[in-house]
Amino acid sequence: MVLQTWHPFSQFHREMDRLLSGFPWDGSAPLWPMALRGQPAVNFWESGDAFLFEMEVPGVNNDQIDVSVVGDELTIKVERPEAEPDGVTCHRRERPVGSLARVIHLPGEVDAGKVEAELRNGVLTLRLPKSEAAKPRKIPVKT
Repeated sequence: MVLQTWHPFSQFHREMDRLLSGFPWDGSAPLWPMALRGQPAVNFWESGDAFLFEMEVPGVNNDQIDVSVVGDELTIKVERPEAEPDGVTCHRRERPVGSLARVIHLPGEVDAGKVEAELRNGVLTLRLPKSEAAKPRKIPVKT
């Protein structure tokens, strides 16, 4: 009879094996870059009166980006151009090309008419001012 001892790392290892078995991954390349291929890195945070968003889009011009806000959803569409000229042989391609769309659920409503977008050094920065209804406000307590 084999006595198996329970250890939290053993359970963690089994759970990770179960989770990763669903990915089409053969172990020959790092997992996370493959899982995230085509999805640019983003940062998203909240200040007192606005939501702030950054997304890496190297090699993309502002006319290749479409930003829209509907309700509590931010949609960003990017058209990445082909990286190499015609008539060349590509030996390795790691930078994705083509269309990309990301939909980000916002934790509150924004004033869509006041959204500001800027593209600088390959980083798209958005400032999404909160709507008046979404801003925190102090409620006076009567005595």
